[in-house]
Amino acid sequence: MTVLYAAMALLCAKVGLVLDTDVWWHMKTAQWIELHRAVPHTDPFSQYMAGQPWVAYSWLYELLLLRLYRWLGLTGLLAYSVCMIGVIVVALHKMIRGLQADFTLGILLALAGSMLTMRIWTPRSWQFTILFFIVVLDAVMQARRNGRFGALYWLPLIFLIWANVHLQFVMGLLVLGVALAESVLARFVHGLATRIGPVRLACVLAACSLATLVNPYGWRIYQVVAGVAGQSGVLDKISELKSLPFRDGVDFGILFLALGAFAALGWARRLQFFEAVMMIFAAAVSFRSLRDLWVVVVLSCAVLAAAIRSKRSDPYQGRWFDAPIVAAAAGMIVLCGFHVFHIDNAALEAKVREGLPVDACEFVKARGLTGPLYNDIGWGGYLIWALGMPVEVDGRTNVYADQRLNRSVATWSAERDWDTDEDLHKAGLVIGPSNEALSQVLRLSPAFELVYDDKVAAVFVARKPIGTIPARSEASLGNSPTIK
Repeated sequence: MTVLYAAMALLCAKVGLVLDTDVWWHMKTAQWIELHRAVPHTDPFSQYMAGQPWVAYSWLYELLLLRLYRWLGLTGLLAYSVCMIGVIVVALHKMIRGLQADFTLGILLALAGSMLTMRIWTPRSWQFTILFFIVVLDAVMQARRNGRFGALYWLPLIFLIWANVHLQFVMGLLVLGVALAESVLARFVHGLATRIGPVRLACVLAACSLATLVNPYGWRIYQVVAGVAGQSGVLDKISELKSLPFRDGVDFGILFLALGAFAALGWARRLQFFEAVMMIFAAAVSFRSLRDLWVVVVLSCAVLAAAIRSKRSDPYQGRWFDAPIVAAAAGMIVLCGFHVFHIDNAALEAKVREGLPVDACEFVKARGLTGPLYNDIGWGGYLIWALGMPVEVDGRTNVYADQRLNRSVATWSAERDWDTDEDLHKAGLVIGPSNEALSQVLRLSPAFELVYDDKVAAVFVARKPIGTIPARSEASLGNSPTIK
């Protein structure tokens, strides 16, 4: 077990996915919260959506991430990912071991499930959702098998935290809702096997639902859930929202794991309402969006662990002091791995400079260039952090209408009529990837002057700025330290 947990954490450290651009606006939000001693209720970061209602639903995660960054720098962001992945692997293995007696099969399923989610090993708040989803699923599946409710009574506390770190807490409520539906149907449909009584489960679901309202925005959090769920226009614009491309073995591994789980349900030749409904839901969301690929992986592992029958079992019974020993041993291995792999702030900063406009932003600040700023959606989050000026668009897709996002993507692709973009005409400053189509055509445009260019970013200033949107001061956005 120690080897499994440490290996996954070390692999996460080695991969070192710290280039996620959205973490920067998350940390900027935390700065705003600290500065104003309150959560924002209107958008403070966008030029054109300024003052519009906005819910910072991950505020608790954002404060945690900012503290880690201040304490450890970029290593803190990586440490967050490593710790979260380590805990997720532990939770996944625990759930599988509760459903599968064979030690070897349990390790193999946990290993497969962990490896297949490598694509989303980034320092994002969805790591909390993956962890809490596994905890809820484990508690429900165990209660269905043995009728023990003890773990279910702790779930309201889980949901209270969950609703303040990530919006997908609704997935946990769905697990409870499907289990409740199964419990009710079991009274009328012969063959449904569950040992959960509907009354007590309904009380748990109600308590968990009420716990999600304990957040700074109250019931409005569900308005955001509905808005995000209904925003389909961005699915082909944001990389993490696109469907699996099936261009490597990992994608096909996810597909085969899901097919194996569906085959196991069919082979059982008995009605398994909870597993069937959850697998259909998992397939729908995971094959629709890269960000949610973990859902089908987790549920497939659970279904296969419960379905595969093995004559072998693990004779070893864990003792109460085994867990801290395993955790300490895995932690020591990971710390040694950081040293062996030469993972430090200097190495991580070099990676960030290769993918984000760090030098370009330092140039803009040194020259005192001002907006209105025109930028692409990919770098919006980092520009919020590094420049402290309102951006044209960023990764907060729920803030912007599909029309604005589509217009921005079309302009940066230099599609037909790109030069009719009103926001571009208003811009006094343009920052974008050097290899983007718009960056290439602006080099030839008489309306803009190229003032900075490197292999990562290009910076243009309007020759005759006609911007009508005043740039707000950095004080309204909080301090914006650059990477040092």
